[in-house]
Amino acid sequence: MQAIMQQQHQTRPYYGDSWLIVLAMLLIFVGLVMMTSASVEIGENLHSDPFYYFKRQLVFIFLGLLGAVCVFNIPLRWWEQGSNFLLFITLLLLTLVLVPGIGYTAGGGTRWINLGFMTLQVSEPSKILIVFFMAGLLSKHHEYICSNLKGFLLPFMLMALPVLLLLMEPDFGAVVVIMFAVMAMLFLAGARFWHFLLSAILLIAAGSAMIFTSGYRMRRVTSYLQALKDPFHEDIVFGSGYQLAQALIGFGRGEWFGMGLGNSIQKMYFLPDGHTDFIIAIIAEELGVISVLVLLVIFTAFICRALIIARKNEQTGNFFAAYAAYGFTFIFVAQLAINVSVNVGLLPNKGLTLPFISYGGSSLLTCMAMVALLLKIDIENHQAGGRKASVSA
Repeated sequence: MQAIMQQQHQTRPYYGDSWLIVLAMLLIFVGLVMMTSASVEIGENLHSDPFYYFKRQLVFIFLGLLGAVCVFNIPLRWWEQGSNFLLFITLLLLTLVLVPGIGYTAGGGTRWINLGFMTLQVSEPSKILIVFFMAGLLSKHHEYICSNLKGFLLPFMLMALPVLLLLMEPDFGAVVVIMFAVMAMLFLAGARFWHFLLSAILLIAAGSAMIFTSGYRMRRVTSYLQALKDPFHEDIVFGSGYQLAQALIGFGRGEWFGMGLGNSIQKMYFLPDGHTDFIIAIIAEELGVISVLVLLVIFTAFICRALIIARKNEQTGNFFAAYAAYGFTFIFVAQLAINVSVNVGLLPNKGLTLPFISYGGSSLLTCMAMVALLLKIDIENHQAGGRKASVSA
């Protein structure tokens, strides 16, 4: 009887971690509602349609579902076998965006390719490709990378060209997110602690050097430091610290329980990028700090489910899948931590969206693709476990 029940359990369809699916859907729904509320004013003024951004975000969700289905149906072994080629595709994308006539420039950066119906920010799909490349590198050369310093430096040398291309756009935020994920993958793969510590110090030093040698990055840091001293000083409110000052006003107006959905004042052209980078401030103003904390709890649960998927694969010896899952998870962690920190004044403005919540096609499509890949990793591991159980029986 027990054998029959076990066989029925093994043959029952498994669609992946149900909690991950539910939490991702919940975040997308919350994002659609809050992005719509944050964008009605700018939609009305710029496009004579208060629901302009809502309609476009619905299209992005539909495209994200199509993209998720596509990547979900690609066997993981294809990603693993072609992991080296993925670095070439990444370099091609990051080079194309810098070609005059192909790259689309906005806000002082050339980070997009105009596809007609949307502009694709090339750093977004590059995150997925780089994670798969690093997962392949770690699974194939684990002993070499984790056992000596030369091997440990290999991933950083291979990342030098993509990082250089990203800095030429410039997209310093994407560099921070990608390198954070790479460092997390190396650490979880078992790299020696002193190697890890040394590389962390070198990366911080390199990042500091890029800030101090770049005029616009240095201006961001100085305006951020001045805004922390007196966020409502006239030079800050009407100067380069304006966004942080207005975001803090949003948090102050909302207090614990908010002004009510749709009742934000900051979204009426006081807070730029209220429907993208600074949507957390709008959520705080309309729904209160309590709602922001609840949202962070949902994100934390989502991240924990992704980590569980990665850990299960590591325990069963599926190291490529495990490292890829860790990489995707820490992409989410980095973007969440940086976006929230910027909104509350813990970091200078980085121009990073909040996963699932902010308006933007490139970000949403990439996030939904990463969820599909996490589910694929979980399902293939589950199926492999079922096959092993059948063989042993």
